[in-house]
Amino acid sequence: MQRQAIAWRKAGRRVVLVPTMGALHDGHRRLINMARKKVKTNGIVVVSIYVNPKQFNDPKDLKDYPRTLSADKKLCREESVDMVFAPNTLYEKDVSAGVKEDDLTTRLEGLHRPGHFAGVMTVVAKLFNLVLPDFSVFGEKDFQQVTVIKRMVRDLDYPISILVGPTVREADGLAMSSRNVLLTGDLRDQATVLSRAIELSRQSLGSRAVDIKRKLKRFIEKQPDAQVDYIEFVDTINLNPLKTVKKGSRILLAAKIGPVRLIDNGLL
Repeated sequence: MQRQAIAWRKAGRRVVLVPTMGALHDGHRRLINMARKKVKTNGIVVVSIYVNPKQFNDPKDLKDYPRTLSADKKLCREESVDMVFAPNTLYEKDVSAGVKEDDLTTRLEGLHRPGHFAGVMTVVAKLFNLVLPDFSVFGEKDFQQVTVIKRMVRDLDYPISILVGPTVREADGLAMSSRNVLLTGDLRDQATVLSRAIELSRQSLGSRAVDIKRKLKRFIEKQPDAQVDYIEFVDTINLNPLKTVKKGSRILLAAKIGPVRLIDNGLL
């Protein structure tokens, strides 16, 4: 991969990387389209597909994560992706080096999934070093992840521009996610409560965050199989929690719907 990336660079081809863990859906298709528009027909679009074990703190979650490589490659062909990079592993057996961050990762997902962001940052750093992209595209649905990657690029001086694609939703409001295929029976309908909670929060501008978080938790957990992990209102730069729900801030939330853990967010 790296030899090919160096050859593209020598030939003056601009490269854009779309990092994924596979189980591609229309949200990923939108990111791939964004990548192609950025580098035009003469540029190179690389989609990486790798279920990264280092970012899973729950072995069962890693085992259950959907793997659909044949279908993923078909979608990539339909979108004229130039290369699918799907390694069997990206780590040496005795790997002992990695990347971590000590501010943005200490809250929200970082609290509920210890080691998650060190795994994310390490695998993205490795992908950047292997693909040598000029640009990389990430989805806004993983808002904290995007913020962390931007910080890594800034602090470690990667010569890469990060592009962010908007969250893509189903007709009923559910944010598209590879995990949605795990929502069986009526869990799929229950999961729409997350996007409805975001809409409800937009009616609460000027209110105390602690009051609205309590209200939204009750609203979500009216669903029989829903259990909230966190609800937080933050500034969009440093993810610092806010005491007042205000316009221009962002709500981030995570909840389990049955056995499936989902995250969502929205700009207020």
